[in-house]
Amino acid sequence: MADAKNVLGTDLESCCTSPMTGYYRDGFCNTGGQDFGMHVVCAQVTAEFLEYTKLQGNDLSTPVPEFNFPGLRPGDSASAAAKADRWCLCAARWQEALEAGVAPPVVLAATHARALEVCSLEDLQKHAVR
Repeated sequence: MADAKNVLGTDLESCCTSPMTGYYRDGFCNTGGQDFGMHVVCAQVTAEFLEYTKLQGNDLSTPVPEFNFPGLRPGDSASAAAKADRWCLCAARWQEALEAGVAPPVVLAATHARALEVCSLEDLQKHAVR
């Protein structure tokens, strides 16, 4: 996975380490044979997206202490009170959210190139974190 590339064709960057995200919980949106959901889109979650995904049966905002998961909150992870707001999403869920009009912003440098199997680069770029 050291050779993993992002959607821009450069080395895959870390998405979030607090909490540790990614299918392998290594902070990167890496994927492999066991990752049937392809958790490859590094997204900065929004309130609208969190509500949408909760309604789809995947509650990412409620803490789950037994798995050391604080729950995700919308906000700026660069703020002094760092919030858990970036997460490796399944490419298909991001695409569904796009079609529903609630796609969260994407961190392109931390989004694995395999996202392009489900999402278009143009759509990802339109939703890039600025």
